[in-house]
Amino acid sequence: QVQLVESGGGLVQVGGSLRVSCAASGRTFSRYSMGWFRQAPGKDREFVAGIRRSAGTTYYADSVKGRFTISRDNAKNTVYLQMNSLKPEDTAVYYCAARDTVGVITTSDEYDYWGQGTQVTVSS
Repeated sequence: QVQLVESGGGLVQVGGSLRVSCAASGRTFSRYSMGWFRQAPGKDREFVAGIRRSAGTTYYADSVKGRFTISRDNAKNTVYLQMNSLKPEDTAVYYCAARDTVGVITTSDEYDYWGQGTQVTVSS
């Protein structure tokens, strides 16, 4: 079992930056492939970024590629999502997710653990 707690969301202007964090507790964090998803009102939850448990490989949705960066610090049991050049369409609740596996996972159904989410609002 692993518990995930997101933080760092908030209100930011278009073009601004924000970093959200996800702190994990419980079993060994380094075993877990981690992902960030987001869900806007009235829309399905969508994949944003993922990172292997070794932190060597990352994967991004086309909509955020070049603007967002996922990283992890296994010593701190934390995964981060640095978001730059934010747009109004990035407004959503951002969730982190974990699965005890090697590769990067892009589908929400394959993740075993989820955080409660943190709201990111980009104002124009």
